[in-house]
Amino acid sequence: HVIAKAKGLAVLSVIKAGFLVTARGGSGIVLARRPDGEWSAPSAIGIAGLGGGFEIGIEVSDLVIILNYDRAVEAFAKGGNLTLGGNFTVAVGPLGRNLEGDVALRSSAAVFTYCKSRGLFAGVSLEGSCLVERKETNRKFYCQDIRAYDILFGDIPRPAQAEDLYEILDSFTEKYENEGQRINARRAAREQRESCAKELPPKPSVPVQLNSGSQSNSDPLIEVTALYSFEGQQPGDLSFQAGDRITVISKTDSHFDWWEGKIRGQTGIFPANYVTMN
Repeated sequence: HVIAKAKGLAVLSVIKAGFLVTARGGSGIVLARRPDGEWSAPSAIGIAGLGGGFEIGIEVSDLVIILNYDRAVEAFAKGGNLTLGGNFTVAVGPLGRNLEGDVALRSSAAVFTYCKSRGLFAGVSLEGSCLVERKETNRKFYCQDIRAYDILFGDIPRPAQAEDLYEILDSFTEKYENEGQRINARRAAREQRESCAKELPPKPSVPVQLNSGSQSNSDPLIEVTALYSFEGQQPGDLSFQAGDRITVISKTDSHFDWWEGKIRGQTGIFPANYVTMN
């Protein structure tokens, strides 16, 4: 959900070391999502920051930084650096079963941050840390002097070295879109059932009688096929499932009426707009 809607993404390896005051530094790449939905070529970045607390030792972590808005990506691409918690609000990235609820609560945050340390992902606060463009690394990789803006928003082709990363990112997006399609399909089916229920014709207070518009007993029997399932609501109703074939005993000229039919030895009346003539 988070990656599928992200406007940009940074992945970094970071070393944190300190004694009372900690220093954080590392390097990685940043990508932008282009207007066509594809991810851009990667631009090299570094991260630097200080922290407090009674911490002693050295720790190596992997960071994932989600840029939720175009302006956050553009600010980095145009200025060459981005201070987290400065002009852009930072929130610990949502996790777990309540992911979508957490996203809604933190929707105002321009940046989500995640940390993977000792094999586990968790939220991490990077308030005050700065993402910096690594121009020399970009120059060596692309064999030319090139700015982050041209890499992220220009026509630079995606390098083959990053293809595994693109496949992973695309798989998250595809999974999110497929889930959305399933939800929409269930919603459409539910709305269709509710709509059909609202269109039930008024039920007569007495059993259907043969009249001038009804089928004559001398006419050959008519079969209809159920388009939708119908669960009898009162005694005398004929229940059936979608796809069932019903023998019509008597009917009127209107499909917005109740007809009499027989199926599996049961006889009763049913809404004619639930079936189609064979």
